[in-house]
Amino acid sequence: MGELNISNSAGRDAVVSTDADAPPPRVRWLDDLGRQAFPTRILKSEIGHDYPALLEKHGDPEAVAQALVTGDPELDIETFGSFLTETSRVYIDQHGEMAHRVKHVEIIRNPDGTERERRPRARVRQNIAAPDPLLWSGRMIDKAEACRRFVFSARLQLTHVNGLTYDFLYAMAKELEEKDALMLVGAGPKSNQPLIVRNGGIPHRGFLEGRTDGDRYLLVLHLSMQELKAPEPGDEDENGDEGGDGDADNG
Repeated sequence: MGELNISNSAGRDAVVSTDADAPPPRVRWLDDLGRQAFPTRILKSEIGHDYPALLEKHGDPEAVAQALVTGDPELDIETFGSFLTETSRVYIDQHGEMAHRVKHVEIIRNPDGTERERRPRARVRQNIAAPDPLLWSGRMIDKAEACRRFVFSARLQLTHVNGLTYDFLYAMAKELEEKDALMLVGAGPKSNQPLIVRNGGIPHRGFLEGRTDGDRYLLVLHLSMQELKAPEPGDEDENGDEGGDGDADNG
């Protein structure tokens, strides 16, 4: 559960709660005794028993293959199959040692996958719960058009924390429902900056949807980080594939 500072069409703002709107699982996995099954992590091997370590120890792939035939050098009997509970991600260098000073790089790629630009990744702070609220932009987009133009990757459900914020969010949901459209939500004084949900997160565009049912309401912030655009005439590569916007990933 998080927080979000947002204003309405009248310029009134309030801090409300957010919940990740994840659909409930439709399939339940049971064991032979009818007990609920759940995923778990099991240790496969330590770094000293993986292929690069074995190759360094034995010298060449043929020697590694022979070692696998005559024994089990890839297994550590004391740790193999152990259940993992609390884990943390670490980075290692080419020698298998833990790296303590890691530089994150953002790679911009062309539609064909080739690298266009490489730059240091900026670690930005979240702005949805900042002191300045997300302003009601008033820019509406038809729901059908939004589904055709944008790829929605996540959504947050806005929930009230008391009676006052209930009235606040219910009125907002009712207004959006009457317009039958999504409202574009952004940060900054002009509501035109991307939304950062968490520190160091990826910028998103926000689209607010509202629905009501009697005294109940649903207010969902849809998040998108990719827009679908039709290619310009003749914008095709040698293989006939249509071009589009470049994607960014982290390296």
